[in-house]
Amino acid sequence: MKVTEHIEKANGKSLFSFEILPPLKGQNIQSIFDSIDPLMEFKPPFIDVTYHREEYEYKELPSGLLEKKIVKKRPGTVGICSAIQNKYQVDAIPHILCGGFTKEDTENFLIDLDFLGIQNVVALRGDAVKNETYFKPEKEGNHYASELVTQITNLNNGIYLDDELQNSSATNFCIGVAGYPEKHMEAPSLDSDIYFLKQKIKNGASYIITQMFFDNKKFFDFVAKCRKEGITVPIIPGLKPISTKKQLNLVPHRFKVDIPDELIMAIVRAKDTEAVKQIGIEWCINQSKELIKQGIPVLHYYSMGKSENIKAIAREVF
Repeated sequence: MKVTEHIEKANGKSLFSFEILPPLKGQNIQSIFDSIDPLMEFKPPFIDVTYHREEYEYKELPSGLLEKKIVKKRPGTVGICSAIQNKYQVDAIPHILCGGFTKEDTENFLIDLDFLGIQNVVALRGDAVKNETYFKPEKEGNHYASELVTQITNLNNGIYLDDELQNSSATNFCIGVAGYPEKHMEAPSLDSDIYFLKQKIKNGASYIITQMFFDNKKFFDFVAKCRKEGITVPIIPGLKPISTKKQLNLVPHRFKVDIPDELIMAIVRAKDTEAVKQIGIEWCINQSKELIKQGIPVLHYYSMGKSENIKAIAREVF
């Protein structure tokens, strides 16, 4: 079932969903099941699975020269999605990136998903490869998420890269895209960011999932700006509880989001990691309850492969 259909079927009830990371290469899928199992009692209609692009490593050769090596540390997104749908009978939603894919790679990826009965995807540009300052698309790839959305929409209309194909079958993907309540880190302003977000919707996206945020007012203001610009699709908030003091620095640096002073000081004064974790859980519970009170259709939690704190939140909210 499509994400939009799950929302419609819920008849105004807020749904619970979450996102997982593929395991590191060398680990088995049981680690994924172990992180999902504790959350299934809250009846998520869908689970997102991130895609991690290649990284570059440099290995010193006996001659002293450096050899550039391409490494994928977290492969398996498509296989995990298939396993989730088979084991739990819920929809699995793979992330698909511009980075690391040619348009032909993308088309083949989407064909595999279609054959597996996967009906939803999240279309993202993706980040720059580590050791590179700016994002560089593949030579024959999509440059922006809006272009990727167009390619997926074309497949939904039976339009493939090979325009000589006869009687080609149309896919039926529901396309999600990212939104940024505090703007994308590369955007010059929030208004310009929303301008390009609207383009993704025009190109065929059906819903938006936001970057994490810790101040609900920023989310509500973002939604109001989107609605003012004529964006009418569901906007799903992304939430993540702080769990360590180190994240006070890591989260703003990595994701370019603000953390409210009240939350910062509570964590700074916390006696130990367990106290920090509890503060993060309580803050996220309060965020969640306020969002539900405002009729938000789905709350989407970034689990980062750890379900204990997400379960504690969901127990109080759903």
